[in-house]
Amino acid sequence: MALNCGIVGLPNVGKSTIFSALSSVKAEAANYPFCTIEPNTGIIPIPDSRLDYLTGLFMPERSIPAVIEFVDIAGLVAGASKGEGLGNRFLAHIRETGIIAHVVRCFEDPDIVHVANRIDPLNDIDVINTELALADLDTVDKRLEKVQRSMRLLGGDQKKAAEHELSALSKVREVLQDGRPARLADLSPEELEETRPWFLLSMKPQIYVCNTDEAGIKNGNSHISAVKARAMEEGSEALAICGKFEAELAEMDNPDDKKAFLDELGLNEPGLSALVRSAYRLLGLRTFFTVGKDECRAWTIKAGNKAPRAAGTIHTDFEKGFIKAEVYSFADIKEFGSESALKAAGKLRTEGRDYIVEDGDIMFFRFNR
Repeated sequence: MALNCGIVGLPNVGKSTIFSALSSVKAEAANYPFCTIEPNTGIIPIPDSRLDYLTGLFMPERSIPAVIEFVDIAGLVAGASKGEGLGNRFLAHIRETGIIAHVVRCFEDPDIVHVANRIDPLNDIDVINTELALADLDTVDKRLEKVQRSMRLLGGDQKKAAEHELSALSKVREVLQDGRPARLADLSPEELEETRPWFLLSMKPQIYVCNTDEAGIKNGNSHISAVKARAMEEGSEALAICGKFEAELAEMDNPDDKKAFLDELGLNEPGLSALVRSAYRLLGLRTFFTVGKDECRAWTIKAGNKAPRAAGTIHTDFEKGFIKAEVYSFADIKEFGSESALKAAGKLRTEGRDYIVEDGDIMFFRFNR
């Protein structure tokens, strides 16, 4: 499972700069709107110190991290839901992503044009969220009309199912009419499940990325505080990244130079690592590992996945013929230092079909060929 993250925002907020820094794919960046029309994509490895440790321990021929795909989507503007600024194409690109990184400008610079000629991150957020909500409102209204029309012809369980969907549609529509994201609707688990086939843009998890300057990273500022407060209200997440700093960091090859550069701003890690963790939390993702002399590899699954499903991420035959899994935790291999010592301590377990995979599990699957 690859993590797919769409980077959105108004024109000239620093999306392409951040994308280039995070993905090391040099997106075109310019001081005018709609510089990015077709989305740039970059597939990059996800930093994971656990995989680094396992690779050092087992010394495999290759080490394969999990990956994240960043999609740099052109800047949206007011009216995008009605096609303004090539909005229909941009909204279609958002629909194909699993999570949204919403870049918001949180720095002052008179030399960089803002599409609204003022720095107001909350207003910027409202513009984007309103356009996504309006696009979703059109989707919901069409579905609402179809369900209401079909209910006249349905009976029994089919009519009851249509009534459940109608309830979910009504709740979501009320939120969208206020220009708020569909994910803020007060839905039961059953109603939330009803929304999945609608593929609503504003139902996607969203991380607010505050693009700031170095002073903002060190000391924060009122813009960043306002965005973080908004994220808290929505049950979302917000983090501050200095696009210019990340771009310079991405150009460095020497690990010691990178560490020294991070230390200057009092940072423990690059912005990519913080962004990936936020995305994992919001999407409910977990990582398990397979290890050996040939390969050490990180795999991404959904929280709650059982052992056969995890096996299926490696190969569908593993899931179909699943017998059992031999499992130990990363914490245990780090404590005992070797598989032999870990086994001697009784930390190697055999798990069956109902085992729910934990983050950091190291697994070896037995299956019928």
